[in-house]
Amino acid sequence: MARIEAKTEVTGLVALIESKVGDRIAAGDPVMLIDSMKMQIPVLVEETGTLHQILVTVGDAVSEGQVVAILEK
Repeated sequence: MARIEAKTEVTGLVALIESKVGDRIAAGDPVMLIDSMKMQIPVLVEETGTLHQILVTVGDAVSEGQVVAILEK
């Protein structure tokens, strides 16, 4: 199976995890929301896949470009 990495586009705090392991997620759908500069920015999936692993929890600090979830195609 091909591995798909969901990465943050901003630095901030994980505000909400919208999916759970095993969920099928379509390209362009959000996996979680990041609080950054008083805004909530979605972490979007670039390819359709099944959520295999979530690498962060709500309240965790994340950096721009950090892998926060892994999907399998």
